[in-house]
Amino acid sequence: MTEHAADPATEAFVEYRNLLFTVAYEMLGSAADAEDVLQETWLRWVEVDLEQVRDRRAYLVRITTRQALNRLRTMTRRKESYVGPWLPEPLLTSPDVAQDAELAESVSMALMLVLETLSPTERAVFVLREVFDVDYEEIAAAVDKSPAAVRQIAHRARRHVDARRPRATVPASATRAALESFQRALATGDLQGFLDVLAPEVVYLGDGGGIKQASRHPIVGALKVARFVLGSMAKNAAKVTSELTTVNGNPALVLSLDGELDGVLAFRVEGEHITGLYYVRNPEKLTRVEAATPLTLR
Repeated sequence: MTEHAADPATEAFVEYRNLLFTVAYEMLGSAADAEDVLQETWLRWVEVDLEQVRDRRAYLVRITTRQALNRLRTMTRRKESYVGPWLPEPLLTSPDVAQDAELAESVSMALMLVLETLSPTERAVFVLREVFDVDYEEIAAAVDKSPAAVRQIAHRARRHVDARRPRATVPASATRAALESFQRALATGDLQGFLDVLAPEVVYLGDGGGIKQASRHPIVGALKVARFVLGSMAKNAAKVTSELTTVNGNPALVLSLDGELDGVLAFRVEGEHITGLYYVRNPEKLTRVEAATPLTLR
């Protein structure tokens, strides 16, 4: 029995699937929604006359962008009724993602949160131009704007993101050292250990989605954050353990209570101190932390 070769549409989609997922995820911050966008992209792709397509990769990215933009607009309404802070869905990633500095920064929890402050069109333009280096004409076709308008949007979005993103790239070794210090303080309940590694202006955000208990508002300041973490541990009779891992291309901690997954704690590190703590407890967002999700810019 001979095996039939995949048809050209399927071959192209499979070849670029990881790229398309990365585009959708960076636009949405949700793996579940990104998968839905890929399904919608596939349904439209199989209807396309491939003989009329000059660049299959660009065409697929265009379809994905349009579907992701539609999804992003509906997600914006969903987030307005979300209980407490909304954090991106964490993804366990393989070492190759961490080794690609550009990719690791683009999917980091810190940058993904900055992208949340853009409008849907600004986010699409920023992601396509700054992360995936798509030309202005192609972006214009994807977002239904003129190339001149896209240039203006890109400039505005870049200025907005640059004002809010981490000021300098921190070596992975420095990030890991800060996390290990935090992990030691967590294991020993050491208040001073927390204060030594937390920046004075550190911000803590917790996402329980109304399913798990989490702070409804940001907690700001090293002492307040340290006391909140220690207080949360003191109220919980279960044994808290943490494991260093790589999430969204950056070092993170997976926290367990009595051996059961409780959440993922991502960090923003600047210099030698932690300036952001992002704890995802919502179980609906913890489905991608056991097996690595392949991500790529190409």
